[in-house]
Amino acid sequence: MNRTTVSLIAGTAALAAVTGFATLSSPQAAGPSRTAAELPVERTSLLCPAPSTSDIAETSYTSFTPVTKDADSGGKAELQAAAAQSDGKSAGKSKKAGKPVLEPEEPGKPATGDTSGGDARALVGTAEGKFAPGWTVQETTEVAAGSGRGLQGVNCSAPDTEFWFPGASTAADRTDYVHLTNPDDSAAVVDIELYGKDGALDSTLGEGITVAPHSSDPILLSTLTEEKQENLTVHVNVRSGRVGAAVQALDDKLGGDWLAASTDPSGSLVLPGIPKDATAVRLVAFTPSDSDADLKVQLASPSGLITPAGNETLHVKAGMTTSADLGDVTRGEAGSLVLTPTDASVPVVAALRVVRGKGDDQETAFIPATRPVGTRATVADNRAKGTTLSLTAPTRAATVKVTASAGSKGGEAVSKMFTLKAGTTENVEAPTPTGLKGTYALTVERVSGGPVYGARTLAATADGVPGFTIQTLPDDRGMVAVPEADQDLSVLQK
Repeated sequence: MNRTTVSLIAGTAALAAVTGFATLSSPQAAGPSRTAAELPVERTSLLCPAPSTSDIAETSYTSFTPVTKDADSGGKAELQAAAAQSDGKSAGKSKKAGKPVLEPEEPGKPATGDTSGGDARALVGTAEGKFAPGWTVQETTEVAAGSGRGLQGVNCSAPDTEFWFPGASTAADRTDYVHLTNPDDSAAVVDIELYGKDGALDSTLGEGITVAPHSSDPILLSTLTEEKQENLTVHVNVRSGRVGAAVQALDDKLGGDWLAASTDPSGSLVLPGIPKDATAVRLVAFTPSDSDADLKVQLASPSGLITPAGNETLHVKAGMTTSADLGDVTRGEAGSLVLTPTDASVPVVAALRVVRGKGDDQETAFIPATRPVGTRATVADNRAKGTTLSLTAPTRAATVKVTASAGSKGGEAVSKMFTLKAGTTENVEAPTPTGLKGTYALTVERVSGGPVYGARTLAATADGVPGFTIQTLPDDRGMVAVPEADQDLSVLQK
């Protein structure tokens, strides 16, 4: 093959690894090389972990795809129970697919589905054509009583080969599971490593875990080690295949929620959307590097960057999980945590455990470090009451466009522009659909300026028990760069 052909195939392989699907079309005519074009993805996958095992749990799923210019006109999206797709015993031998739990009708309008009780399964979803670019699915569970009671929410995630979860625990009052979901026709082999305050925990039970095709396994962390640690970092590394991963953190006294994976280890991190009425905030950080990390801790408030008294810096020892209790760090104002290193070459992962309420009415949620909004980010399952959209511009001023979609049962989309000052966080007055019926999606697009980070807090009361959950808004990766070819790829030259 010549060099152009090799580079294009390599680029396509990388694209397939990110989006799940990539297509190269033969150019109409040979010509000069051109820069890469931004095109909508054509196929994507999302995996939803099995929700609560409580018999009184109520779980809803909300699917949404933004309308994307130049997307294919055809296609479909659907979510099906993992058990309905495979017998879980032999690779590639799938059962006849059952009725989808959720099947959207068109981009631009949310689609909803629900389950009840403790036997709900993990879901495997695929979107093609016009439904693929920016496809978002929210899983929301209300649990009225018991461990983890309150509101639990998670964005269904794409399969990958590595995940970091700072903020997990094997303490006596915590029951934490890492859910592994395999969407493919062959088994995946996974290693789970646990890191505490003194380094790696001694355990061989997390090595070589096999996840059968089209199935999901919840792994109880306390079965992997005898050590009781308040703050843990969980590292999920996939030896073969790929999985979706999320940690379900259930507390006997403080409710519970899903802990989504931190963004890839990085020198600088942003953890957006701390509720202004948070009563306790704990920062948990870890570096996989052989070197220690020293982080400057700042809070992006409505008035600018401030340094929390008594928590100006955080020293993270190599290979050890470090935590810091920040108290009511927001002091009644919107806030986001910004971590910057003294040495940018030392990568770090981090997450926040956030507590709201007092006494028996306390509830917990988590905020992992996240990617910026980028070109576009979407969060589904917003409601007429209880939705708060928090946006931060940590380094430079930025302008964003926020669009509220049509409602799942009626209503028309509405958009609104916002300007964020450098170093600030703002709980913006996000628009709601005109004539709203049902739930709706919020899509954030960066128009100009510096990077923007976002998070959505959803609050609800179930049977008198207040609950809340927080989802970050990373770039939806709905667009991919596809190199322009300077020759017809239908003939490969030797």
